Amino acid sequence: MKVNVGTADRVVRIVVGLVILSLLFILAGPNRWWGLVGLVPLLTGIASRCPAYSLLGLSTCPIAERGKPGTPEPAKARP
Repeated sequence: MKVNVGTADRVVRIVVGLVILSLLFILAGPNRWWGLVGLVPLLTGIASRCPAYSLLGLSTCPIAERGKPGTPEPAKARP
């Protein structure tokens, strides 16, 4: 599978996912299950792949940009 989540995006997703997931332990009653929503950003951050980005053709990963038509090649070091 192609990676489409960059490093900064990954860190934000993992932190936000953990914060939302912590609602399972903070909230009481039926509202506590909303904390499971935190699994989505957590898992997409860990996997470095977002299905929504794939559907929309987006990518925050600079490595994914290499090799696309019209993208300049990185400069090579001189010997």
